[in-house]
Order: sequence, then structure tokens, then C-alpha cells
Amino acid sequence: MNGKSKQMNYPIKKINSLKSSIVLAAHNAGEGHVASAFSILDILWVLYDLVLRFNPLNPKDPQRDIFILSKGHASLALYAVLAEKGFFEKSELERFAKFDSILGGHPDRNKIPGVEASTGSLGHGLPMAIGVALGLKISNSKAKVFTLIGDGEANEGTVWESALLATHHKLTNLICIVDYNHSTDRALSVGDLSLKFEAFGWKCLKINGHNHKKILKALSSQSDKKPIAIIAETIKGFGSKTMEHNPAWHHKSPNKEELEIILKELK
Repeated sequence: MNGKSKQMNYPIKKINSLKSSIVLAAHNAGEGHVASAFSILDILWVLYDLVLRFNPLNPKDPQRDIFILSKGHASLALYAVLAEKGFFEKSELERFAKFDSILGGHPDRNKIPGVEASTGSLGHGLPMAIGVALGLKISNSKAKVFTLIGDGEANEGTVWESALLATHHKLTNLICIVDYNHSTDRALSVGDLSLKFEAFGWKCLKINGHNHKKILKALSSQSDKKPIAIIAETIKGFGSKTMEHNPAWHHKSPNKEELEIILKELK
């Protein structure tokens, strides 16, 4: 299982190195949701570095914890973290979205070691996580299930149908992280998601989704009777002034000039 250290100095060099690999992968592929990947990278790094139990040499270890990336278009962040943790060679990132690559625009559990669910159609990750969590509860497993959804994804009815189901079955082994980067506000505001999840019977925590200490504290939370929702306030494109708060970067790969600018921002 993964060894974990509780040292919480912000690993700026590590995070920026991962971001650089994400930008380079998108540039080489000519496609990718880079800003969305930057939005969730801090959360995924803390999750895999300090919280999840896993074995990259045995991705299907029955004692492992489960993570499902519901907002599958942010896959580059997951790929960068999985490569860093040894699930596959880092060089595979250079072949992102190529015809013969295991790494597609959305995660595929049949191709990529460490990916637990094939996602991309929004609104499906939370229902799958609930099914897994219920199965683990029935089998008396101590494993936990984590899933990450987007705030725009919270417009999907399946999210709230699933939220009711998780409460009904008292899935205390389930944590749903909401990447609240407000990218959907222009189209349809989802309002105070903490109040909404609480109304559906969840224990809710609101955090800065880029503060590693607060991320760790939230991900390590326990609940006796309720599933946990973490509303993580994030910035789309975080760490790159070129991308932050810029809707043009929702689905865009950097050209040569943009690549050079962003890589300089990450030094």
C-alpha cells in the first residue's frame, strides 16, 4: 500500500512539474482540457500522496481505496498523478490522445492502470461511486470511495438522485468532492452547493481547493451516519495567469508561443 507522509509544506516544484507535463501533453496532442486539469490537480495530488491506500504494482488490490474522476474531461490531471505514482511510465503522457495511446481524452478503465471507471458523460461518476461504496459496505470492507464532480455537472439530475440514495443507505465510506471553479456560473448558477448537499442529508465541508492543509483535513474527515461532500472552491487554470478565469481555455491546447509563456509561468 502507498506510504504517506503528513508533511504539508506546499510542494510548489512538484505541482508545477506536474502542470508542465500536462501542458506539454496537451500541446503534443493538439487537444485537452488543461484549465480543468489545473483546477483539480492540488486535490488529486493530496488525495494520492497522503490519503488513498493503493498499490501501483497491483492496481486491483482488494484492500485499496477507490477514486472515480467523474468530470472525465479533466483527465490530464489524473494521468499526471497516476504516472508520478508509478501506475505507468511518465513517457506515456507524451503520447496522450494518440491513436495507439492508452491515454484518451477521457479515462478508460480497460486501458489505464489505476483508473477505476470509464467516465466523461457527466453525471455518471457519483452514481457509480455510490454503487461501489454500497458494495463495500455490504462486504464489511474498510475501504473508502472518493469521487470528484464538477460544479457544472451538478446541474445533472442524476447527481441529486444519487445524493438521496447515498443518504438513504448511510454511506459513511463515501466522499464526494465538488470542483467548484464557477465555470458554469455564466450559463446556470448552482448557488450554495453546501446548503444543497446538506438539504439532501450529507455532511458538508467548504474549503479552499488549492490549500493542501485544508484539502488533507477535509479528505481525512469521518462521519458516523452521513456521506461527506467537500465543496472545494477552485480557480480554473490555477497557476497560469494566461488561463485563469479565461473561458477560451475550457477546451484548448496551447500553440508554441502559448506553451512557452505558460511554462515560464510555472518555473
